[in-house]
Amino acid sequence: MEIYDITIVGAGPAGLFAGFYAGMRQAKTKIIDSLPQLGGQLAALYPEKMIYDIPGYQAIKAGDLVTNLKEQLATFSHTYALEQEVTGIQPSATGLITVTTNRETHYTRSLVLALGNGSFSPRRLKLPEAPQYEGHGLDYFVANLASYAGKDVVIAGGGDSALDWALLLAPSAASVTLVHRRDNFRGHEHTLAQVLAHDNITLKTPFIIDQLTGQEHLRQLTLTHTKSGEKETLACDQLLVSYGFTSSLDLRDWQLEGDRRGITVASDMSTSLPGVYACGDIASYQGKVKLIAAGFGEAPTAVNNALYYLNPEQHLHPGHSTSLFKKVSNGDEK
Repeated sequence: MEIYDITIVGAGPAGLFAGFYAGMRQAKTKIIDSLPQLGGQLAALYPEKMIYDIPGYQAIKAGDLVTNLKEQLATFSHTYALEQEVTGIQPSATGLITVTTNRETHYTRSLVLALGNGSFSPRRLKLPEAPQYEGHGLDYFVANLASYAGKDVVIAGGGDSALDWALLLAPSAASVTLVHRRDNFRGHEHTLAQVLAHDNITLKTPFIIDQLTGQEHLRQLTLTHTKSGEKETLACDQLLVSYGFTSSLDLRDWQLEGDRRGITVASDMSTSLPGVYACGDIASYQGKVKLIAAGFGEAPTAVNNALYYLNPEQHLHPGHSTSLFKKVSNGDEK
């Protein structure tokens, strides 16, 4: 049985940066994720989406951000356990933490949970004919922007993702229509202002989608006004449903304190279990802002305090990145 200093569960942005920082601290590190590749939701669902709140980048494509994080992480020779879903964690009196997955058992001296929102699946359009159009005009995320070029695109949803996709697709699509069941949108005010000002984006509010039609491929939608009941048809080559995602994450059996917002952590990112820390979207505390940038800040805090937990004689604040990398380049990397 091989024992690691730090095991990180979750290979999204916060988990990848936590792994990189653990490497700088010369910790023997393992990273576990349920997906077959690194990058979390950014890689699996939003590779073409632009992100605007990463320090140092006015805008960066999600897929490019993941590529940069993977290249950064490759500085160190960590161990990876992909396509493994964690089913339980169990601390012991000896200080060793057992991490059980659907495939095997892992052993670690400290644990950093960067689970994001857990295993996820899209909120699907609740129409009986919807499944037959999945992959034939009905999408729940964008894998390739070019596939929407020159087409009449309809986007269903009222949050940030729906607004972002409308702006990204509008320059190349023949038309973009945004359908939302309410008059008010939940997205960021600045993004909404851009959508309202765009010549190639039409808003349909308050409407819901009642019917999909087409032979082998989706060709038309029937919309119903939520107040008047009026119906109208809309030509559609591609329908992008952006209702968000549901998570299968259930922490009740993990003996961790938390609520619907995530795992409760202290200012040092420690959870209610000794040796277990959390960072990124899954970490919950008063005033929490769920941004990738916030997760990047929480990751080094979680790693440093995890290592301090293992060895209180070490400095909690080990120094700046230049001094840490100097140690690695001198051949001290583990």
